Amino acid sequence: MTTVAPLVITGCGVVSPAGVGLEPLAGAMSGGGCEEADLEAIGGEFPPMPLAATPDLRPEEYLGRKGIRSLDRTTQLALVASNRALAGLGAQLADQDRARTGVVIGTSTGSIRSSSEFSRETLVREKPYLVRASFFPNSVMNFCASQIAIWNALRGVNATIADGRVSGLAAVRYARNAIVQGHVDRALVGAVEELCPQSAWAWYLSGALTPVAAVGEGAAVFVVETSEGAAAAGRAPLAELLACEVGTLGMSDVRHGLTVCVERALRRSGVPGEAVTAVSLGATGLRGLGPAEEDGVRGALGDLPPHQIRTAALMGESFSASGALQIAGLLAGWRANGAAMGPVALVTSVGDDGNVGCLVVRRPAL
Repeated sequence: MTTVAPLVITGCGVVSPAGVGLEPLAGAMSGGGCEEADLEAIGGEFPPMPLAATPDLRPEEYLGRKGIRSLDRTTQLALVASNRALAGLGAQLADQDRARTGVVIGTSTGSIRSSSEFSRETLVREKPYLVRASFFPNSVMNFCASQIAIWNALRGVNATIADGRVSGLAAVRYARNAIVQGHVDRALVGAVEELCPQSAWAWYLSGALTPVAAVGEGAAVFVVETSEGAAAAGRAPLAELLACEVGTLGMSDVRHGLTVCVERALRRSGVPGEAVTAVSLGATGLRGLGPAEEDGVRGALGDLPPHQIRTAALMGESFSASGALQIAGLLAGWRANGAAMGPVALVTSVGDDGNVGCLVVRRPAL
C-alpha cells in the first residue's frame, strides 16, 4: 500500500468546556477539571442530564464586535478557534498565501438550533409562512465554513464535511487530499458542534449516553500544511499527521471495521503497531460504542496502548466535533506530559452508523 508524505500542524485553536486554548485544556486534563458553564447565556430549556458548555464565551474579545450578533453559536465557536489557530502562526499570512489557503470544517448539520428554529417558523407563522429572513443564513450547513473564509480572507478550497461522529477525521483526510493534489498550500481544518436544547433533548430521549456522560460542545481548528511549506515560512510543527483513514467499514461490526481502518493507516504511515504508545478514544460515554472502539484498537495493536486519552470524559459528547477535540486533547497531553506519552499516537473515531476513522499522529523531535 502506498505511503503518504506527512503533513504538519503549525497552528491550533480550540474552544471547549475547558476554555479557549490548549493551556486550559491541558490543565483540565491534568486534573483541573472544567468550569461550570452558565447555560442562561445559551438560552432555552435543557433536559435533566449532565451538560458541558464553553464557559463565558466572549467572541468579541477575539473577533471584535462588528458583525457577531447575527452569528449562531456554531459559527462563533469555530471563528474563535480559527482566529486562535491563525494567531499561533506568529505572523499574519500574506495576501498571496491567503489565496492558497483553504477551509475544511466538519459538522453534523451546521447549527442544529438555527435550522430547527427556522423550520419551526414555517409551522407557527401565519400563512404564507412569513418566516424571519434573518434566520435563514445560519440554517445553511456550509454557513460556518464560508464565514471562516470571509472573516479571514481565505480564498482556497472551502468545504463542509458532514460525516457524523467521524466528521473531524474526515475533514483531515479531505484537506490532506486537497493539499497533496496541489489545490491549496495549506488549510484551516477542524470541526465544531454547539450545545443547544434541541441536540441535548435528542441525546436525552435517545438514551444513547450512559447516565454519567454529559452532552458537550466545542470547536478545534488546525493550520495544516506540508513540512516543506512550514519550513520555508519558519513555522515549527506542533505535530506530524502521518496517515488518516475513514470509511464505512463495519455497519454490522464496528470492531472489525475499526481494526481494518487502523491497520490501513499504520501501513500507509509506515509505522509498526508496537511504536504506538498513546491512543485518543472518542466513544467514551456512548452505550456499546466505547467498548467496541477499544476492541477495534486491540484488534489492530494486540492491546490498548499504555496511555489512553478520553477527551469526552472531561468535555462531554460533542458528536461531529469529537475527532477534532481529540486531536487537540492529544496536543495538550503532549504539551503537559510528552516525554511519558511517547512520540506516536492514534486518534480513533466510530459512529453507530458504521462509520470509522483513524489518524496516526507523531510528535516532532524536540
